Amino acid sequence: MRLVHGESDGLPGPIVDRYGDTLVAQFTSAGAEHWKDVIADALLQATGLARLYERSDASVRQLEGLDASTGWLRGGPAPGGEAPPLELEIHEHQWRLTLNIAEGHKTGFYLDQRDSRKRFADCVQRLSLRRVLNRDCYTGGFSVAALAGQRAAGVEDGAVVSIDSSGPPLERARAHVALNGFAAERVTFLDADVNASLRQFLKDGQRFDAIVLDPPTFAPTAAHAERAARAYKDINRLALQLLEPGGVLFTFSCSGGISADLFHKILASARADAGVDGYILERLGGAPDHSMTLEFPEGEYLKGLVVMRKP
Repeated sequence: MRLVHGESDGLPGPIVDRYGDTLVAQFTSAGAEHWKDVIADALLQATGLARLYERSDASVRQLEGLDASTGWLRGGPAPGGEAPPLELEIHEHQWRLTLNIAEGHKTGFYLDQRDSRKRFADCVQRLSLRRVLNRDCYTGGFSVAALAGQRAAGVEDGAVVSIDSSGPPLERARAHVALNGFAAERVTFLDADVNASLRQFLKDGQRFDAIVLDPPTFAPTAAHAERAARAYKDINRLALQLLEPGGVLFTFSCSGGISADLFHKILASARADAGVDGYILERLGGAPDHSMTLEFPEGEYLKGLVVMRKP
């Protein structure tokens, strides 16, 4: 779970996630950096935990004149002692997942998509969706969710295609499939250019019953919105064309510079270019522990739409 969500929790700068008995924190502002030791002690006192790992390696620190800082803040190895594990296993819903707190994105894992992964599993189960595409799959959270939904629905001939442009996360995704008892042959992993792969699928006449688009940040600020809008439009146009009629698209933007209203308009434009129509079944956002406040609308960085292609 996320314990501290920066400005939305009244603490500009600190982000703190909890993985079992280990806390992982990022300090991205000069003020948070100044009070880092006080905040670290308060976190351990409040949680009763002893381990706190720092992942203050976000590029935004450079804007505050801060260098990157990583390593154990509290609970690290004693002189001559054994270091605490950096590899952790967590349970998300009924699934087993792993992460490396020193190497994974952000604090090691994307906790903000926890509830959306469950919604996707439920959708795959309810509609008995057989063929699934997970673009930018990272360590395979949505792929595991798809397989879980297919298993719950009794879909015996289901298949999941998982694409990412980075090899190490794909290897962890492959391990997650095995860790949760799914057959390896049910999943195809592609270490490839994600956009080129979508275009090749379209050229080859492939179609999918469900597609997940969860790309990295295209627009960290509003200044990047115009260029990001073109990128979002392109991938969503391809996805809508690749969907079977009646198929479901889970599409997300984690860009702070793209508002929910703009994201909807981008999807409308992508629909027009794709020559298809669709219904919005649901709007999604970050998990409840990623709190939002009235005075900090930028905290609503994660936007998602569940779209069914019109039969």
